[in-house]
Amino acid sequence: MKKWIFITLIVIFAAVFLLSGWYLLDYFMESKEAADQYEELAQIVEDARQEPARPGKPGPVPEVEQTPEETKEPWIYVTDPETGESVAVLPEYSQLYTMNNHMVGWIQIPGTRINYPVLQEPEHTDYYLKRNFYRDYSDYGAIYVREDCDVNRPSDNMTIYGHRMNDGSMFADLHEYKEESFYKEHPYIYFDTLTEYHTYEILSVFLISSTVTNTFQYHLMVDAENQGEFAEFINQCKSRSLYDTGVDAVYGDKLITLSTCEYSNDNGRLVVVAKRID
Repeated sequence: MKKWIFITLIVIFAAVFLLSGWYLLDYFMESKEAADQYEELAQIVEDARQEPARPGKPGPVPEVEQTPEETKEPWIYVTDPETGESVAVLPEYSQLYTMNNHMVGWIQIPGTRINYPVLQEPEHTDYYLKRNFYRDYSDYGAIYVREDCDVNRPSDNMTIYGHRMNDGSMFADLHEYKEESFYKEHPYIYFDTLTEYHTYEILSVFLISSTVTNTFQYHLMVDAENQGEFAEFINQCKSRSLYDTGVDAVYGDKLITLSTCEYSNDNGRLVVVAKRID
């Protein structure tokens, strides 16, 4: 009897070991596949850049002064793969747009691994939560803009989501901003649209629970109805900040709010708010 119990336990432990090994192998394979895909996309952009990548300091890509006769549009025109319409796109993003016309921009934070295309599907909530750049299922998802934000106008505030992955990819490096020393060395975010280069300066970093009982629903702020509503949003962000950045914003400024998972709170989020300065 004891022998059969012993054999049964060995079989169970072996099955658990093999199943755990399979899940671990599957995780590493998906991690490598996601990393390879996004590295390939980043290389396409880098190869197509007409100027060297911008350094980690404020300001857009320097422009060469031109006479009216020499002035030309900085973008090129490509055919939308779904509508067949002609669309203006900066040269380095043109190939990616033809691969997926949900692409609305590119985000990069110098000194981190954040260097990704930004997507948006206005007709579906959280469409890219579990889809990659190619619209295939992926636990890594993609970096994406909340569906009701307008990237081109733009909205007063655009919330941009990304997973916190254990391998350090996607928005995982935002957690470095828990340390004020890291913020001081990396205060700027580059978020380009398809037609314009933009630089943002971080004004607040905070942790919050995203449960429905929380009174500050930061992600619902898209366009302020008036100056008071905008000021209240900034006050809420600043009052929760992990440290004082010394940066403020007033009605008329344009913001981005980066959001990712954080585990010290129930259903927690780490949030980085920045204003456009270019």
